Amino acid sequence: MPHPFIIKEIISVTMILFAIIDILGAIPVIIQLRQRVGHIESEKASIAVLVLMVTFLFIGDELLAVIGLDISSFAIAGSLVIFIIAMEMILGVDFFKEELPQAASIVPLAFPLIAGAGTMTTLLSLKSQYQTQNILVGIVLNTLVVYLVLKNVKWLERLLGPIGLSVLRKAFGIILLAIAIKLFRSNTHL
Repeated sequence: MPHPFIIKEIISVTMILFAIIDILGAIPVIIQLRQRVGHIESEKASIAVLVLMVTFLFIGDELLAVIGLDISSFAIAGSLVIFIIAMEMILGVDFFKEELPQAASIVPLAFPLIAGAGTMTTLLSLKSQYQTQNILVGIVLNTLVVYLVLKNVKWLERLLGPIGLSVLRKAFGIILLAIAIKLFRSNTHL
């Protein structure tokens, strides 16, 4: 009987989600948001991120069934979204435009900034390749990272500086680009 938790899968899922969530790349936006509204509730935002991702992991299939799509088709579409997000990160161009409202509760911080469309698409794409329990561990680990970043955003900003943040964003963009190509190839069987 296979072991229910596969460390290699957990590491892969955790790294993929870490890259797509891009919490480090979101630090400048989080800083701007905090300046607009004052205090950001790290705990509330992190719990919202966890609930959104776990809920979508389990009912995402049913949502797809209602509109008549299979996971492979959604994974291919997801790979294209991830590709575009990666290009944004690498080129420093915004293809997705989002306006930030004056109030930063769960919206827009938890959704769509942290657990946005790219994350949700990635979760369903991952479900086509990894065991659910390993994805859940990856979600929990990423939620902990999100919480730590939100709690320590001022310190991270000073530590990394603008150049460090830019380098991290581009590095994660290249990783995401490779992930997008892998998802596309494995679901189209090319």
